[in-house]
Amino acid sequence: MQAQVDRRANRRRVRYRVRKKISGTAARPRLAVFRSLKHIYAQAIDDDSGKTMAQASTLDREVRGKVKHGGGVDAAKEVGKVLAQRLKENGVESAVFDRGGCIYHGRVKAVADATREGGIKL
Repeated sequence: MQAQVDRRANRRRVRYRVRKKISGTAARPRLAVFRSLKHIYAQAIDDDSGKTMAQASTLDREVRGKVKHGGGVDAAKEVGKVLAQRLKENGVESAVFDRGGCIYHGRVKAVADATREGGIKL
């Protein structure tokens, strides 16, 4: 008999494994990405103080007006651009990328690439 695959538990394990290795500071926050089927969310977190420094998602007005569907690669690129702009306003030049247990591919990679294009070193 084959064991039942619990995708949520597997992703949770990977997420914690990644989180053990990286953490963010005020000078270099952790850029965490969460993707759902309909939207993508990204935030820069200072783990020392437990505060979110900047965030962007496909639910923001800036992004929603520019994209047709929130679950696509184009929307992820737009989220990355907006997040990079907001981090620049806060004086952040570099960040640590946290893929959130997802494979570095598709929408997750698009957020990272667009953030790099916006001038943030990952």
